Amino acid sequence: MTRVSSPGSPAVGESLLPAGEGAATHSRLVQRLRRRYADELPLLPAGAPIKAGMREAFDALVARGHDAGAALRILRQLVMERLVVLDCEQAASLEDVTRAVTELAEFALDTACCAAFAQLDERHGAPIGADGQRANLWVVGMGKLGARELNVSSDIDLIYVHDVDGETGGRDDGRGAIDFAEYFTRAVKLVYGLVGETTEHGFVFRVDLALRPNGNSGPTVCSLDALEEYMLVQGREWERFAWLKSRVIAPQAAIDNGSAQGIRGVVLPFVFRRYLDYNVFESLRSLHRQIRDHAAKRSAGRPERANDVKLSRGGIREIEFTVQLLQVVRGGQFPELRTRPTLEALQRVARAGLMPQQTADALARAYVFLRRVEHRIQYLDDQQTHVLPTNDADLDWIARTMGYENCCPFLSELDTHRELVAQEFDRLLGGDQPCTKCRNGARPGASVPSSLDELLQRFEPAVRERIAAWRDHPRVLALREQARGRLLQLLQRTADWLAEGRVTEDGVLRMADWMEPLLRRESYLALLLERPNVHERLLRVLGAARWPARYLLQHPGVIDELASPALLEGRFEPADFERDLDERRAALQRTREDDEENLLNLLRRAHHAEVFRTLARDVERAITVEQVADDLSALADALLRVTIRWCWSHYRKKHREQPCFGIIGYGKLGGKELGYGSDLDIVFVFDDLDENAQEIYAGFVRKLINWLTVKTGEGDLFEIDTALRPNGNSGLLVTSFESFADYQENRGSNTAWTWEHQAMTRARFVCGEEAMAPRFDAVRQAVITAPRDKAALKGEIMAMREKMRAARPVPAGQFDVKHSPGGMVDAEFAVQYLVLAESREHPALQANAGNIALLQRAEQAGLLPAGVGQAAASAYRELRRVQHTARLNEQPTQVAPEATATERDAILALWRAVFG
Repeated sequence: MTRVSSPGSPAVGESLLPAGEGAATHSRLVQRLRRRYADELPLLPAGAPIKAGMREAFDALVARGHDAGAALRILRQLVMERLVVLDCEQAASLEDVTRAVTELAEFALDTACCAAFAQLDERHGAPIGADGQRANLWVVGMGKLGARELNVSSDIDLIYVHDVDGETGGRDDGRGAIDFAEYFTRAVKLVYGLVGETTEHGFVFRVDLALRPNGNSGPTVCSLDALEEYMLVQGREWERFAWLKSRVIAPQAAIDNGSAQGIRGVVLPFVFRRYLDYNVFESLRSLHRQIRDHAAKRSAGRPERANDVKLSRGGIREIEFTVQLLQVVRGGQFPELRTRPTLEALQRVARAGLMPQQTADALARAYVFLRRVEHRIQYLDDQQTHVLPTNDADLDWIARTMGYENCCPFLSELDTHRELVAQEFDRLLGGDQPCTKCRNGARPGASVPSSLDELLQRFEPAVRERIAAWRDHPRVLALREQARGRLLQLLQRTADWLAEGRVTEDGVLRMADWMEPLLRRESYLALLLERPNVHERLLRVLGAARWPARYLLQHPGVIDELASPALLEGRFEPADFERDLDERRAALQRTREDDEENLLNLLRRAHHAEVFRTLARDVERAITVEQVADDLSALADALLRVTIRWCWSHYRKKHREQPCFGIIGYGKLGGKELGYGSDLDIVFVFDDLDENAQEIYAGFVRKLINWLTVKTGEGDLFEIDTALRPNGNSGLLVTSFESFADYQENRGSNTAWTWEHQAMTRARFVCGEEAMAPRFDAVRQAVITAPRDKAALKGEIMAMREKMRAARPVPAGQFDVKHSPGGMVDAEFAVQYLVLAESREHPALQANAGNIALLQRAEQAGLLPAGVGQAAASAYRELRRVQHTARLNEQPTQVAPEATATERDAILALWRAVFG
């Protein structure tokens, strides 16, 4: 039997030629191409092939008399020969190779589209839509083509989409008109003829259309509307991974005119869901099992086929699946993860904290190594294979072109990379082997319960009664069988942990309250089942206090933060937080999604996630109450800085690149003592000489407040209180810095009250124009160090304290840790008096250092009797802790007087020492 082969195929039994001067000469493909195309090889410009050089060579081939189809096929052979030489002789990187093959595909498809359109326009007229514009055909490249990672002997996976329906204009004689669908279907056939058919010069690329809607049973070309309907109604989980790397690659005119962006609005919501999407774990496991089973069947009886660098265990596909899974799960909320190239995606996943940087780097090295091996396998004979050759000479050639002396160290390196890849893949997806300690999350050796009734017997009465209500709950009854099974497995695991004392009954009851309204979102069940550490940490957080459960009900998506292994080790880092937010915005800009609504939601998701991280560290006692306040205050500062930048960029009346604007924080924000859900007491100032500055910044502040306070689908950020601005609620929403300084320093007839100067003791410049910060510090210092009548000051502060006490009466027999005599407010008023009365003579009191530090400094300065300041500082710290704990448990901050008698007495002693 005679075997007929294309120019890139070896004859049966042909072996490698003897070594020549360069490593590339060992490739049978190179030898064949040099014999066949010796005259044409010089047409391709020197160096790594790029699109401009390909066009130059194509034009030269056409000028020599070749038609477009032949010229494209010969061009492909020239590019292949060049890449083999450069790659195997270490003169080209993996990126050089994959970019060149991708650009060849882009060039070939664009050339074919233009030729097809010209031919069809002549026969049927142009496809002009109702708007007078030419209808568009989009050639969507999938997989490695879409990601610009095409290998040297790859199929190209294509999907053809057209944007509008209508009918072509016909020929000049009024005949030949066809509808757009038929026009584009014929165009696709012509494109395939120019690119995919095999001729005497081979093919340009093998074309695969199996990924189109409904696969091979679907139409060759689908409309955009049909694609959207398919994705909404029929799209399967595995197709989301296929579309992740999709990109319109031709024709170039559709890319240049911007119409190609139209498909992104359909694809993005399909690939990336709004909520964290752990349902994809099982679908990817299923897809991976199918691939492994297929590979096993192919290699049955042929052990040499088991050494597949793409599909076997630890191969290229497992690296791709690892990173794509993390992208699909979280890409809806974190747009910076939406990127196509695998190597770039690995780094973004690491920067997002979803994978240790060391792991991402190791997987990247493995990916480059395996792809380079894959290319050399294909360089041998231009065959689409990923299986290592068994011929010793071939294997030795691959090793030497990879930089090894022989195949032994090469194979050792290959095994090392593949083992690392397999371990990371199994770690992410749970592997194919059951846990040695449990069965589907149940007690070791026990079976998963078949019904809720069977499971209820394992719980104590309170939990049993709560969960029993689920038997007839509409959301439980509406669950799919798979989701109901997940729910039972979670309850089984919970019962195990409860019996072992790892979690508390309170935590289980609150988890039931949290889970019930979310049952319709099955992805949360999948998340908890896929991540036992998240499940256990969730139960511990919920068991620690009531407020976390309420926060999780309001913002369920933050639960994924519990998956971070470094959660309890870290602290809030403002610079990292702002950089991550800016990267997410840049990702939205790349897909033209950076409208105000998306930015507002982005800010809210980031804020809620960071608050929850702090909350988890708090209830696990990884940080102190003071550190909680520091981190929440730093978070507010960072959010204000980012919001100013983003809001200004969307402000239509902006008259300069950056606003001359600042925010002054008072109260808990100013003192860096924010708690969960605290309001922000802030004052807005500007320092701009523009004649319309007052109007411009007034409009900007209104917009800024709206950005901070409006409720979107993701909730809100902060409640804003601006009552401390000059003249309070009757004053301007934003004032010039000069007016603010005059008001505070009592210049002119409109001046600040004593209580406003009390507030200035805890004020600070939070963010804005950097040059304003030292100017504000100077104003604050001038205010708190101004000469004062101490007796009059004392009387005014005491009168204000009595007014506050009258406004907040405390029931008899109770001690309010904040408002009762001997409570936190007494300590704060005493500190404010000491700062206003004594900081002129005692500079140590001038810094906005917090009440605890200032009490200690006042004692050191001799302004308080020995021990009084230190005792009051300790008391204040303890009362803050009591208040914090009560609020976390949603309990009143009023306790039995004897519970805090020591603290009350210490602060009363401070009050007497200061006010007599």
